[in-house]
Amino acid sequence: MNERSSIVAKDLVVRRGPTSILNALSFSVERGAITGLVGPSGSGKTTLIRSIVGVQKLTSGTLTVLGEAAGSRLLRRRIGYMAQGMAVYVDLTVEQNLRYFGTLLGASRAQCEAIIEQVHLDDRRHYQVKHLSGGQQARVSLGIALLGDPDLLMLDEPTVGLDPILRRELWALFDELAADGKTLVISSHVMDETERCDNLLLLRQGELLWSDTREKLLSSMGAVTVEDAFVAAVSARGGI
Repeated sequence: MNERSSIVAKDLVVRRGPTSILNALSFSVERGAITGLVGPSGSGKTTLIRSIVGVQKLTSGTLTVLGEAAGSRLLRRRIGYMAQGMAVYVDLTVEQNLRYFGTLLGASRAQCEAIIEQVHLDDRRHYQVKHLSGGQQARVSLGIALLGDPDLLMLDEPTVGLDPILRRELWALFDELAADGKTLVISSHVMDETERCDNLLLLRQGELLWSDTREKLLSSMGAVTVEDAFVAAVSARGGI
């Protein structure tokens, strides 16, 4: 495994019955960077994330995560996963949620306290989650993903449904985490969010259209925006 890579896939295939969800994907994800996993609904983003996290059975190919085969028990505390949609207890407070999940993961009380501050919820620690704004609720979910100090964060549509201000707040947090050396893979179908990513994985109908830096994508496609480059990549594949 390349020391610069957190994730390496080679000829990765996932099928459900006769339907191919991921079609022979080969790519690597750089350590300590923000990689955007981008594509329209139904492109295979969530299936790829589930494969990396280790809860999706692979049909063929290989997938290595942090030097181990995807799904290895050794990865359980090294990967933080923020699922699409809120996966916390809304009747508990911010602090109670962090302590509860922290107990399950063996995280210390001190770490729970540090994470509450890290996701900028110190002034809302005693609020029930149901009384928080959408952006604050997303930060609670992100805090849960940070328990155990994982090396890799897999975030599935973390900003969906949020207004531009709340999205900006979350992306500021993502930048802080990357600056601390964590690897982030963030899925999105919102093309303007790709402008915040270091690297991109572009998916459409289970096909990998691009795996490299955002700058190289724009240059190679002669485009100004990632959205234009995505359309150009689709056209170059004959519309797929």
